Amino acid sequence: MSQGAVADSGRGGRDLEDDPHLPFIGLRQEWDHEEGDPVHVPAPNLVARDFAAPAPDRLWIGDITDVVTWEGWLYVAVLLDAHSRRVVGWAMADHLRAELALDALAMALRGRRPAAGLVHHTDRGCQYTADSDRAALAASGIAALMSRVGDCYDNAMAESFFATLKAELIETRPWPTRRAARQAIFAWLEVFYNRQRVHSALGWQSPVAFEQALAQEALVA
Repeated sequence: MSQGAVADSGRGGRDLEDDPHLPFIGLRQEWDHEEGDPVHVPAPNLVARDFAAPAPDRLWIGDITDVVTWEGWLYVAVLLDAHSRRVVGWAMADHLRAELALDALAMALRGRRPAAGLVHHTDRGCQYTADSDRAALAASGIAALMSRVGDCYDNAMAESFFATLKAELIETRPWPTRRAARQAIFAWLEVFYNRQRVHSALGWQSPVAFEQALAQEALVA
């Protein structure tokens, strides 16, 4: 689960979605996509908090977070490349069904076309333990690994990413509609984060610039 700010204890007094004028910034829904499906056995945790990857498309980190709008909740799934920090896949929807994670995976596979040996690491949310998600990974030759239940440090890279998204965009303004939130998140992901936001771990380069430099080095090597 990604980090949030304040939880509405039990949602007992008033339903957030019934009042379109509530100041939603900083509020958080009580949901836990990490509860998982007890019918399905989770994948093992072999990453063990070691997110170092020797090259792009060797380790992808996935997670899901929520965004409050006056229309209701918007859920955001992402896949991060552990080596370049680039968002290689993402999806947004008003539901938490397995298709949300599958759509992010499909986008990553289309855009990256990874070679054999890629590892896909997530928490144990039911979206990731679902048969459909496991089958899609197996069909692409991708190994599925999962963190331990309730241990956010096992998926710390995704947690850190969502904390940045929340601090730099989501919690800076209210979101009257899901469409407005979608458009802003799309621009933040694809225009700002991937192409403009520099990272100290990448030598003060953006993820895209870092990958381009790696590709150039490979050409002259």
